[in-house]
Amino acid sequence: MTFKATVQFEPFRVKTVDALGSASAERWNEAIQEAGYNPFNLRAEDILIDLLTDSGTSALSAEQWAAMMRGDESYAGSRSFYRFEKSFRDISGFEHIFPTHQGRASEHIFFTALARRSELTDLAIPNNTHFDTTRANIELSGIKAVDLLAAPGLDPALDHPFKGDMDVARLSKLLEEEGDKVPLVMLTVTNNAGGGQPVSMANIRAVSEICQQRGIPLILDACRFAENAMFIKRRERGYADRTPKEIAREMFSLADGCTISAKKDGMVNIGGILAMRDARLAEDCRNQMIASEGFPTYGGLAGYDMEALAVGLQEVLNEDYLNYRLDQAAYLGSKLEQAGIPIVRPTGGHAVFVDAGAMLPHIPPLQFPAWALSVHLYEIAGIRSCEIGSMIFAKKDAHGGELPAPYELLRLALPRRAYSRSHLDYVAEAMAYVMQNRRQVRGMAIVSQSPVLRHFTAKLAWIDERKAA
Repeated sequence: MTFKATVQFEPFRVKTVDALGSASAERWNEAIQEAGYNPFNLRAEDILIDLLTDSGTSALSAEQWAAMMRGDESYAGSRSFYRFEKSFRDISGFEHIFPTHQGRASEHIFFTALARRSELTDLAIPNNTHFDTTRANIELSGIKAVDLLAAPGLDPALDHPFKGDMDVARLSKLLEEEGDKVPLVMLTVTNNAGGGQPVSMANIRAVSEICQQRGIPLILDACRFAENAMFIKRRERGYADRTPKEIAREMFSLADGCTISAKKDGMVNIGGILAMRDARLAEDCRNQMIASEGFPTYGGLAGYDMEALAVGLQEVLNEDYLNYRLDQAAYLGSKLEQAGIPIVRPTGGHAVFVDAGAMLPHIPPLQFPAWALSVHLYEIAGIRSCEIGSMIFAKKDAHGGELPAPYELLRLALPRRAYSRSHLDYVAEAMAYVMQNRRQVRGMAIVSQSPVLRHFTAKLAWIDERKAA
């Protein structure tokens, strides 16, 4: 007779503790007002549970801390760089690998080098869905960002295994009509903007084949490559007996390069990766990198950062960890659904996405229901979260007004190896309370904003319901 536990627990034990922030509702209300009703402007000390992002918020392992002690801070050619390079090449197989200080630096270098190579002025880069900073770096380079998410990904309530897939038919049509204006195709794995949904290997392969036929490189936005690999192992036929590392290697083998914010599946607090096969493009990126980031063997990182990243890239592919990681999101998602809260189904790997538009139908999209939900959740429970909706993704119409985003989502992002189930139970209880009293949540209006990536610094105010009426 074999014992089989029914309870799922974290595949690690706590070695260092970090006290939580304020637990005072009075302070939460003061703090959010001082922040201009923008959760990005809150001080960490005023936050009880921080689910703003999974980027750079991981708890480092004992092996990572140990590796950091051997950091080589040589300006050029440090031993730490070569350990990092070996670690990522073992996973990706890419020949040209550069460290950067974070993902948006990789994007900036890559798209700037790309724009300088082209004589055309109306380039376009398709993706399943470009996330906010990726879109900004593309558009600031004078290139149009095009989203080609397959139909299942457009329905938050639909239970489909690979809602991050790209619409292959639309991609083919775009390349037939404007192929000379498309310098590359991107594919984001997992698709953050659409609910942290994975991309199937079949879809990656289909996109890769289309690109190869037309001689167009395929670049992965691979911030969460390990989570995507684990979803493939769990959900795609023929991969159940493959290891996450083997699946990741196959994913990368179908691409010509990648940009990565290593603050996600690199399991570090700072760092990014830019990698490719094309030697000429690599030379262009290297020159751009020296001008903006630093020498190519440190790329804005200290040696000890690269040591932690070299270890984290391997640890993230541990199957026990990845099972825990995906199950943690599924656990929180199930608790919210039990409370009648609409979420993006099925749950993604790094976050649970609440369908704020469906939860708060009394708030119009351009009164930012997901942002309002985020602020209200903080006011009552000290939980910081992130809007993925019209504050981030609204577009200008022909008359200078705004067109709302296709969905209004609240992202509850889960830092890696940081929170326990009891923390998630608290989040679920708070969300259930909001659901029961959802008519108390009002719309919001922008008081001030920046022209690019406005959500990071905008200030807002509650809309007076009597005036709105």
